[in-house]
Amino acid sequence: MRYRKLGSSDLEVSEISLGSWLTYSGGVAQEQALACVDAAFECGINFIDTANVYGRGASETLLGQALAARPRDSYVLATKVYFPMSDTDRGLSKEQIHKQIDASLGRLGTDHVDLYQCHRFDADTPLEETMAALGEVVAEGKARWIGFSEWPAEDIERSLAIPGAPRWVSSQPQYSMLWRRPEERVIPLCASERISQIVWSPLAQGVLTGKYLPGAAVPADSRAASDSMNTFIGELMREEVLEAVQRLVPIAGECGMTLAQLSIAWVLREPNVASAIIGASRPDQVRENAAASGHSLDAATLAAIDDALGGAFVR
Repeated sequence: MRYRKLGSSDLEVSEISLGSWLTYSGGVAQEQALACVDAAFECGINFIDTANVYGRGASETLLGQALAARPRDSYVLATKVYFPMSDTDRGLSKEQIHKQIDASLGRLGTDHVDLYQCHRFDADTPLEETMAALGEVVAEGKARWIGFSEWPAEDIERSLAIPGAPRWVSSQPQYSMLWRRPEERVIPLCASERISQIVWSPLAQGVLTGKYLPGAAVPADSRAASDSMNTFIGELMREEVLEAVQRLVPIAGECGMTLAQLSIAWVLREPNVASAIIGASRPDQVRENAAASGHSLDAATLAAIDDALGGAFVR
């Protein structure tokens, strides 16, 4: 496992990080989830990402149990705030940021997180109020650094212009071979401001594992088989995309990698990416994905990937 500096912070994070969105919020049995966390540490993963809204606290609670016996300085812990935790609790107001960080710390069983992230932009709260509250959380020692997820470039720029505001060290966008929107504005802006990317869905909701075959029914136990997920990954399940993904399989083989490993290595080719978040329901998935760390893709391989995709990706 290799490690990268997270933005302008003093944090060194593993190139592969363990996420907990659909898996450890109730989608995977507790015993299996705990085994995945153990496998992550065995592979050298030191970066764990979660959010208060994942299972309305269930993911944080499970991770609190999984991490309880480990030295606090042996891992980097990140969580998020914004999405509804009740009918009245949501957003990035000063009240909510203070209330939700305390609740998250209680579930996680720790006195601080290393990274506290705004899960989305809150257009209903003055940006100055949000930034001031985040600064207070850092000053109180409840979070060491701050980040954001899926913020529009113009709102990132506005936050950076606020005098005395705490500095962001991370951005968490969706990013993969098939989803390249951050390349247009967010990555260049963040690179210039020493803000690293922690990317989610580097496997494009599982499409880049190659398990979804053109013209075939989706596996019954897959995300795409769930009605709640179909709209989320709709663009990635188009027939021409699935055909393009199959053209990537021999390229991965030539590199001595699985398609999943090739896809993660592709994300990590970008210097502004500090870590790629993986989701895993089995320890062997953790090990396979973690093995993508340290692989370099040469110019010929990157060109072959783009040729194989033929523009079948979202910008």
